Amino acid sequence: MAPQYAPSLRGRLPPLALLLETIFIALFAFLVEYEEAEIIKENPVTHIYAEFQDVQVMVFLGFGFLATFLFRYSFSSSGFNLLVASLAVQWAILLNGFLFSFHHGKIRVGMKSLAEANLCAASALISMGAVLGKTNPVQLLLMALLEVLGFTANCWILQTWLKVQLVDSIMLLHIFGAYFGVMMSWILFRSGLEPRHEKERSDRKTDLFSMIGTLFLWVFWPSFNSIMISQSLLGRKLSAICSTYLSLASSVVAAFTFSAVTSPRGKINKVHIQNASLAGGVAVGVAVSAIDMPWIAIVIGLAAGLISTLGFRYIKPNMELLFKCHDTCGVLSVHGMPGILGWVAHFIIRVTQSSSATE
Repeated sequence: MAPQYAPSLRGRLPPLALLLETIFIALFAFLVEYEEAEIIKENPVTHIYAEFQDVQVMVFLGFGFLATFLFRYSFSSSGFNLLVASLAVQWAILLNGFLFSFHHGKIRVGMKSLAEANLCAASALISMGAVLGKTNPVQLLLMALLEVLGFTANCWILQTWLKVQLVDSIMLLHIFGAYFGVMMSWILFRSGLEPRHEKERSDRKTDLFSMIGTLFLWVFWPSFNSIMISQSLLGRKLSAICSTYLSLASSVVAAFTFSAVTSPRGKINKVHIQNASLAGGVAVGVAVSAIDMPWIAIVIGLAAGLISTLGFRYIKPNMELLFKCHDTCGVLSVHGMPGILGWVAHFIIRVTQSSSATE
């Protein structure tokens, strides 16, 4: 039986949070400044601010509400999501500044760097979904520090050594966040969680809030996938927005269809709709720079919705029994496998385009 009351965090959370914030204040005081007026003139705030707000809604509202389906941990989802994201954004600004925009001993902060930091924070929130209910805020903060550090280092390696574009490297956040979270879940696994723990109960109210999170993410996902594309590349930006929208639409159709098909009683599973409906946005985001035709985006979204639904139906339960890995929110099915699908699609499209160009 679990204890009636959670252990006190007074001796752990406040000291850690205040220590980290004090370190951030010191680093920001000596190393960080706002962008110069000349740079702002070339890239006005109004060009990116609307998209930045959309990403903010996704990070702080969408991801927070999506995991509220757990009756015992609905506050942990929305409340700890705010705490982890707030710390992760500050940490990501510093890391991205050191690695990508450290000039004359200063890190310059602007709308683009804030947006990039929010994307890095989203990667940490994806990882958090895999261990929700098995971790306290102290552990989540430490995990976020480690995850954001690993993700920014991964982006630096891809962009510096392999010459990968910014949008392609940062959109791997789904794959990195999902598999980092799954590995953390494997490390933290303990007996008593299989085959289904009583704390995984949900009710109508928590499921409704989770669906609200799905809708927030679904509506604003085109901005999420296109925000890192420069305003000077309007054709590519429009393609990214339209491709994301079409892919999301087809993944919704796939989620409803295959949820009913795979059900023994032919009923629609609410968990599939809350999660697999978003798989198209994940998959097309990883391949967004390569997609050049609307039908390709629709096919990717349909396939993503299919594998995500199948993942929730068959893979998530078996992971607990076979691999001793309890993925609380099913991030592997929502972000991990659709992300891999998007990477494979990106590779195939690039190879096809190269073959056509040489003929």
